[in-house]
Amino acid sequence: MAWNAWGDPDAATPLSPGIRSLLTQALGIEADPVAEPTLDQVRVRPSALSGADQDAMIAIVGADNVVVDDRGRLLRAGGKSTLDLLRRRDFGVQDAPDAVLVPGDDDEVAALLRFCADHSIAIVPFGGGTSVVGGLDPLRGDFKAVVSLDLRRFDRLHALDEVSGEAELGAGLTGPQAEKLLGERGFSLGHFPQSFCFATIGGFAATRSSGQDSAGYGRFDDMVRGLRAITPAGVLDLGRAPASAAGPDLRQVLIGSEGAFGVITRVRVRVHPVPEVTRYEAWSFPDFATGADALRAVVQTGTGPTVIRLSDEAETGVNLATTESIGEQQITGGCLAITAFEGTEAHVASRHAETRDLLLAKGATSLGEAPARAWEHGRFNAPYLRDALLSAGALCETLETATTWSNVPTLKAAVTDALTRSLADSGTPALVLCHISHIYPTGASLYFTVVAAQRGNPIEQWRTAKAAASDAMVRTGATITHHHAVGADHRPWMRDEVGDLGVTLLRAIKAALDPTGILNPGKLIP
Repeated sequence: MAWNAWGDPDAATPLSPGIRSLLTQALGIEADPVAEPTLDQVRVRPSALSGADQDAMIAIVGADNVVVDDRGRLLRAGGKSTLDLLRRRDFGVQDAPDAVLVPGDDDEVAALLRFCADHSIAIVPFGGGTSVVGGLDPLRGDFKAVVSLDLRRFDRLHALDEVSGEAELGAGLTGPQAEKLLGERGFSLGHFPQSFCFATIGGFAATRSSGQDSAGYGRFDDMVRGLRAITPAGVLDLGRAPASAAGPDLRQVLIGSEGAFGVITRVRVRVHPVPEVTRYEAWSFPDFATGADALRAVVQTGTGPTVIRLSDEAETGVNLATTESIGEQQITGGCLAITAFEGTEAHVASRHAETRDLLLAKGATSLGEAPARAWEHGRFNAPYLRDALLSAGALCETLETATTWSNVPTLKAAVTDALTRSLADSGTPALVLCHISHIYPTGASLYFTVVAAQRGNPIEQWRTAKAAASDAMVRTGATITHHHAVGADHRPWMRDEVGDLGVTLLRAIKAALDPTGILNPGKLIP
């Protein structure tokens, strides 16, 4: 991935005339380029590791797998949130881990954990680098140094049980790598978050990732059947059977732990045969409330789409769901919904027919398959647009939450109002767009996209707006995060999420598995 942008530099695209016109008319942004340093101009904080520390690490993983040069360290200096990317544009000294370590097996991970625990060195486990909540910030805390533990060598398909439909995957495999290895054997995991192209299997587990096909295949934590984690206190191998009553499910201690309890090195997951067919259909609803009611009916009836999502009026109006036509003539008035169905020909046909009848009865108008195919074609490209917007002087970021169906209208209004007011106070109008991204029988996830003009200090401008939105989520009884995880950014709201006793419990688990606290300090636990 690019050091100062989302992904593949060759995939970066300039702003279209439609988007430039939208920025000017709605936000008063002239889209003039913002000054930013080149890689050669970046100054990185010197490494705090001693020569003896480096020699000891080289003895564990080999000289080729200990990176201390500025460029290598900068590439592991954080994730890909708007705050991360704005910090990359700083002409001053930039923060970075003191080294990047690339172990090749569990024994090397365990040895590094022992060494770092004995020598007061913090460790930040690193997968694909796609965190958008400060989960990869190289925070030292009270430690003398901090290193990035890069898991890219954990890239094997260890086992595939075709009878049971389970695969054991290395934690460092990216989404495309995992799909390729499984696809060669006729199987698929079916987990496609927007970060799919770069995020890893271990990262999916560590952050409770949720993919765009979750209506059909579930969240990633639904797919996990077992995992291995190396902790400073020892090794955890968890998950023996499809279901168990042998006490609390300890897999859940590691799923969502964000590298604070242990280093996940293997994950055993549920897989399914590669779908025979996929059928698409897009829909228009007169308003968001009507569309949300229809999605609720779909999930509570159990008709079974693989993908279903609903854009609000604002997101539909700017064509955000179909990224290649943003700012151009809108596809439909009202609200756009996307559906897709995967599986055998017969199963897809029956599920599609039942869902279609239900949506029509709930006030939907079919738009055919073209808008749904356009969404799928561009569904991993939106972060590249954010890069271009930041370079043009716009502030752009996403945030997500979830709540019950009955609370969706209240939550949506509260978050939209909090963002609009905060950004207006900073001197800019704001576009606040929203869609329902994941649905459940009792509720849904709301995913917001925010665009405004950069004013003053953009980092503080966004911190203030995000805090206002987070406070609104807590105030209305929603979760602080549905799938982006906690990291450093959402940590101030974790006590509201789990309560004082919940915080005490998290700290107790941390003390048992990581007694010296070296793993990802400053994240997850208040």
